[in-house]
Amino acid sequence: MSIYGTMRTGVSGMAAQANRIAVVADNMANVNTVGYKGSSTQFSSFILDSRTGSYNSGGVTTTIRQSISQQGALQYTTSATDLAVNGNGFFIVNDAGGTPFLTRAGSFVPDGAGNLINAAGFQLMGYPLADGNPNVVVNALAGLQPINISQVALEATPSTLGTFAANLDSNAAIVAGLLPSSNDPNAEFTAKTSLVGYDNLGNAVVLDIYFTKTNVGEWEATVFNQADATPGTGFPYANPALTTVNLAFDPANGRLAGASPNALSIAIPGGQTLELDLANMTQVAADYTVMQAKVNGNEPSAVRGVEFASDGTLYTVFENGDRRAAYRVPLATVASPDNLKATAGNVYSVGLDSGDVRLGFPGEAGLGSVVAGALEQSNVDLASELTNMIEAQRGYQANSKVFQTGSDILEILVNLKR
Repeated sequence: MSIYGTMRTGVSGMAAQANRIAVVADNMANVNTVGYKGSSTQFSSFILDSRTGSYNSGGVTTTIRQSISQQGALQYTTSATDLAVNGNGFFIVNDAGGTPFLTRAGSFVPDGAGNLINAAGFQLMGYPLADGNPNVVVNALAGLQPINISQVALEATPSTLGTFAANLDSNAAIVAGLLPSSNDPNAEFTAKTSLVGYDNLGNAVVLDIYFTKTNVGEWEATVFNQADATPGTGFPYANPALTTVNLAFDPANGRLAGASPNALSIAIPGGQTLELDLANMTQVAADYTVMQAKVNGNEPSAVRGVEFASDGTLYTVFENGDRRAAYRVPLATVASPDNLKATAGNVYSVGLDSGDVRLGFPGEAGLGSVVAGALEQSNVDLASELTNMIEAQRGYQANSKVFQTGSDILEILVNLKR
C-alpha cells in the first residue's frame, strides 16, 4: 500500500466534495433565476490495478449533470411579453453578435429599438408573417429574424379575405320579375345583408349583398356598393353591381352543389379584391339567418399592444380592437437536452453530445406550447440543495481525515530513523 496513494485518494475525495459544494452553491444562487436548470454532481470511482497482498488506492472523479429537460413551475405575471414553454422545447435567441442560442428564460421586454430581449440581453427570434405562413428549416436556424414590436404609425389594412354563411329559406317564393343584377328600380329580391370592408386607405366600404331565389334550389347573389344607392330605396344604384353569381343547392342535403360557385370575388372600390367564402351557405326550410360574417382589414388605427397565442403567433393589437399576425415564434429541441452546453446568460448551445437541433412550431411534433404572461421558474429544490450541502461538508471532512491519517503515518515512518 502506498502512503502517498492514500493521501492522494483523500485529496481526490476532498476535490470531489468541493465540486459538489460548488454545484450546490450555483444552484442555490440561481434558485430565483427564471428558466434556470439545476445541476447535480455524479461520482464515479477511479480504481488502480492491485496485486495480491498489495492494494493501490485510486480515487473518485466527478461529472456535472444538468437537469435541463426537467420542467420548472410556471408563475404567471402581468406582462404580455413574458413567455414560458409548457413542455418540450426552447426559445431561439441571438446575442449582440448574432450567434444563436437556446433558452427557457422568457422574461422578454422591448428594448429601445423595439426588439424583444430577455434579462440577459438575448434577442427573441421568430419568423415574420408579412408574406404569409413561413417555411420552417427544421434542421437549421436560418430565416429567423429578431422580433420587433415598435409599430407606432397609424396603419390601415385593405380587405382581401372574408367568410359569409347564411341559411336561405327553401320555401321562399320564386322571384319572377326583375332581378337585382338588372339594377332596375323595380328589381325584387328575397333577402339582403350588408357587410363592411376597407379600401387601401382604410375607408369603410359598405357592401349590399342581395340573395334572390330564381328557381327551385337556385339563387342569384349580387353585390353593390352602398355608397352608390339611391337614398331611401337602394335601386337604382349609380354604378353596376360589383359582382353577381348564381348559386345552386343540392336538394339532398341543402348545401351548395358541387358545380356551384362557392365564393364571391368583390372588387372593392379604391381597394383590393375581396374573396368572400360562401362554402358554408345552406338552403333548408327555415328563415333567412346569418350564421357567420367576417371580413379582414381595418381602418387607420394606432397599435395598442401585442398578444401571444399558444401556437407561438404574435398578434399586433390595434386600438380599434383588430388584431394582425406579425410573427410566429418557433421552438427548438435536440435529441439529448441534458447534454446541451450551458453558457453564461442562462442559454445553451448545441454540441456533439446533445445531437443536432430540430425546429418546429409550438404544439407540433412533440413540442410544447407557449404560455403568454408566465415565466418558468428554476427547477432547483432548495431543501434538497441544503441536504446536499451538509452531505458534501461531511464528506469533505471525512476525506480530510483520510489525508490527515496518511500524513500522520508518513510522519511516523520518517521518525523511525531517529
